[in-house]
Amino acid sequence: MLSNSSMRTPLGRVRGLGSAKSGTGHFWLQRLTAVANLVLTIGFLCVVLSLIGKPYGAAIATLAKPQVAILMLLFVVSGVVHMRLGMQVVIEDYVHHEGLKILAVMANTFFAIAVGAACAFALLKISFGG
Repeated sequence: MLSNSSMRTPLGRVRGLGSAKSGTGHFWLQRLTAVANLVLTIGFLCVVLSLIGKPYGAAIATLAKPQVAILMLLFVVSGVVHMRLGMQVVIEDYVHHEGLKILAVMANTFFAIAVGAACAFALLKISFGG
C-alpha cells in the first residue's frame, strides 16, 4: 500500500508545495496581513475616536500629520492586500468554470488596485495639503 508521502515527488516534498505551487506563501501572506490588520485597526480606531465631535478642519489637520498618514496608508495597503487574497480564495474554491475563474481573479485584482489607489490618493492629497 502506498503512503501519502510517496505520491509526491522528492522535489515537491523538499519545497513543501502543493499542486498549485503557491499555497504556502499565499497562506502565510494572508495570516501576516490578518495580524497587521489587527494592530493597524487599533491605531485607525484611535484616530477615528479622537476625531469624534471635532470640526472638519481638525480632521484634516490630524490626517495631515506624517505619523497618522503613514498609519492610515499602512492600514489601507494591508486591508486591500488581505481583501484581495481572501476573495481570491473564495473565487478559486467556488467558481468552477476556468474562464470565469480567471476573469474573476483578474477583476478582483483590478478592484483591489482601484480601491487601494483611491484611498492612497485621498490620504496623500490630505497629507500634502492639496
